[in-house]
Amino acid sequence: MVFLRISNTPRDYSWGSETAIAEFLGTRPGGRPEAELWLGAHPGSPARIVEGAPESDLAEWASAHRPGGRLPFLLKVLAAASPLSLQAHPTLAQAQEGFAREQEQGISIDAAHRNYKDAFHKPELLVAVSDPFRALAGFRSVAETRAELTALNDPRLDPLLDRLTGDDALGSVFSWLIGRAARVDGAVAAISEHAEQQEETATEGMRTAAILARHYPGDPGIAISLLMHTVLLTPGEALYLPAGNLHAYVEGLGIELMAASDNVLRGGLTPKHVDVPELMSVLDARPLPVPYLQAEEPAPGIRVFRPDVPDFVLTVVADAALAGGATVPSEGDAIVLCTAGEVQLVGGPLLRRGEAAYTDETSIGMRGEGLVWVATGTAPGAVPAVGASAS
Repeated sequence: MVFLRISNTPRDYSWGSETAIAEFLGTRPGGRPEAELWLGAHPGSPARIVEGAPESDLAEWASAHRPGGRLPFLLKVLAAASPLSLQAHPTLAQAQEGFAREQEQGISIDAAHRNYKDAFHKPELLVAVSDPFRALAGFRSVAETRAELTALNDPRLDPLLDRLTGDDALGSVFSWLIGRAARVDGAVAAISEHAEQQEETATEGMRTAAILARHYPGDPGIAISLLMHTVLLTPGEALYLPAGNLHAYVEGLGIELMAASDNVLRGGLTPKHVDVPELMSVLDARPLPVPYLQAEEPAPGIRVFRPDVPDFVLTVVADAALAGGATVPSEGDAIVLCTAGEVQLVGGPLLRRGEAAYTDETSIGMRGEGLVWVATGTAPGAVPAVGASAS
């Protein structure tokens, strides 16, 4: 049985909020943007071990104690004060092929034009904490986009409308926009102007375009956003973003859980490298419903977000379950984050608001009050239960 108290310093990406993570966790703001707090063993920002092992961080500990030297998932607290880049992630097979190809080409892992930092996929789940959490997630039908653009009655949009012939044209239209072909800039300018002029009365899609135009003036991602679903999540609602899904977080605070990978193929709204052919090779350009993920509720006070990948499951345990004692199953790797009140882990530490722990327990007992987020691997057929086992 292993229990390790862990902590970390939020990453200071420019799009982060200076206060949201600190206010959520009850910590002191650092005076800089705080974008993501990473709780995992990913070498990009491994969680520090505060107590329980001689190793300095979870990456060092995992290298010595876990199969393959890694944990399969990464838990984050994410706070977006401005939009993140449009992006998609590869499947596991695509990541393995792309990583091997770039290794063979001798491209440095740290090179700005490197696409594949590792050989793993990066499906991800986000649960909203703020009200709302604004995101772009996947393509919507061409009919919806055409109706919104036609209503603007602007001839600068004709080249875009002419290409939006049907749902099967989404891939080619995206490629035309991101490649900044002739007349793309005019369409982007038209959308930006209309979005900014009509923001107070506009649709949510046009409000998103106005936000993007303020932060990334002239970027083709402004037009691409109208090909996509704008999603406003309320606290507790979740999106699951599988391989190939084009998405961007626009504004808000959330809990994110993903496979432990750094493979990101960007598609706009960024000064970073954009490899259009490689992005197109992984992009799912079909119109699909908004990728909400509904929670299972096996008992009062317990919600389980279980995507269709074996890398991770997120369980949220609240007062109603903690008071009587709850047990969360795991396949041997778990990270527990307390964001309200305090909880006693059976056989492990007491966690107060803002504190976290790693454990290899396969049955994690807990009792207390507040709110706890538990990231685990998939345990087939098992669901969290409320009962006296967590005494």
